[in-house]
Amino acid sequence: MSTPDSATPPAGPRRARSLRAQLLRPLAWIWSLGLAVAAFGAYELAVVAGDAAFDRGLQDSATALAGKVVWTDRGPLLDVSRQYFELLTWDQTELSNYAMLDEQGQVLAGDAAVPAPRQRVSRRAFERPLLYNARMGEEAVRGALFSIASPMLDRHVSIIVVETLHKRQRLVLDVLTVMAVPTLGLGLLTLSLLAWGIRRGVAPLRAVAAEVASREPSDWRPLAVQGVPAEVLPLIERINSLLANVEESVALQRRFVADAAHQLRTPVAGLRVLSQELAAELGSQGGAPAGRTGPLLEGLQQSSERMGKLIAQLLTLARAEAALMQLQGVEPMALGPLIHEAVEPLALEAVRRGSEIQLQLDEPPERPLEARAHALWLSEAISNALDNALRYGGRHIRVHLQAEDGWACIRISDDGPGVAAADLPRLGQAFWRGERADVQTQDGTGLGLAIAHDIIRRLGGRWEVRSRPEFPGLELVWRLPLV
Repeated sequence: MSTPDSATPPAGPRRARSLRAQLLRPLAWIWSLGLAVAAFGAYELAVVAGDAAFDRGLQDSATALAGKVVWTDRGPLLDVSRQYFELLTWDQTELSNYAMLDEQGQVLAGDAAVPAPRQRVSRRAFERPLLYNARMGEEAVRGALFSIASPMLDRHVSIIVVETLHKRQRLVLDVLTVMAVPTLGLGLLTLSLLAWGIRRGVAPLRAVAAEVASREPSDWRPLAVQGVPAEVLPLIERINSLLANVEESVALQRRFVADAAHQLRTPVAGLRVLSQELAAELGSQGGAPAGRTGPLLEGLQQSSERMGKLIAQLLTLARAEAALMQLQGVEPMALGPLIHEAVEPLALEAVRRGSEIQLQLDEPPERPLEARAHALWLSEAISNALDNALRYGGRHIRVHLQAEDGWACIRISDDGPGVAAADLPRLGQAFWRGERADVQTQDGTGLGLAIAHDIIRRLGGRWEVRSRPEFPGLELVWRLPLV
């Protein structure tokens, strides 16, 4: 099914991004950058805090182990019981070990595999344990070195305690997990609130867009400015000014067409009367006009009649637009009697032309079909559609009224040659008369269906058209909302 109202629009430029997306995108980038900075800061904080806690424990172990050094005649001894050693290395997941070194770096006690710092022992090591990083085999370790001097001899030893970094890494991971989950949740909540706030902020713009989309092309009322953000108010006011200018321009154009048609009626009527009097005068002087005079006179009469009809329909179109613009006279009314009254005169014309118009009203007797309509203009639309069918359609014309899904459906069909599918959207355009030679030679004006289309659309109805091969002929389908 094809309709003039639903013709495929030409391809336009690529759809622009929404204002909400343009506002939310930079905020999302800022949020992502902030989240990355927060994650990096949390990692660094966890590393520093974990190192500080474990380093204090490592220094305490080195200090405590230095307290077990005993100075004897044979030299320094490390008085460490088995229980103390087990207490020092009790963690099965962490490798811990110790060693006692002399001034030359020789291992006096403990594990010889314990790495010593590369730099020489400084005097600070006698004041507090010094921390360093090293490797013991394949493992990275953290060590604490504490030096003590003999109270009697000019000698000193260094106590070293090392441990692997597994517990530190697990602590960093745990801290990150504890900090990341609520941070991420809070960040997502913040981003959601930002999206909600932006959506709420642009809601007035969506309301304005929805109002514009729902309007008829002829509705030029100013857009409401209540609730519109101050930043957008100048745009809405400019659109309202543009709508007012368009309305004034269209009104001037409509008034010009009506005035021009009205002014042309008198000379055209005079031309028609003069052509008729000329034919009568020539006939009274000796019968029918001879030679080329007869065809020229007949063509003059047909042209004047067609011009008169064109002017009358131009006036009808202008008056219909003016009357239906403000929906003057539109009220709920029974459609059956109105359609019957509009069809009756055309049915007699069809008989004279050798055609037939069949009227079928499918409405319940207890409640006739009622819709908001204008008696004069809906009758004009039906008359124009039937006149078009009599001129260009088949011999059998049918007018059918029925209720369909809350609509009053008026179908006007004929069994004629129909219209090409590509031309169906143009049936409601003014002055379009098709491309066939038989259509072009008819005395139609190209305004009948344009007037009908405009009337149905301004009454709030829907206009649909079907033709071959979907329908055997041509069918106009008008839908008016039931009341």
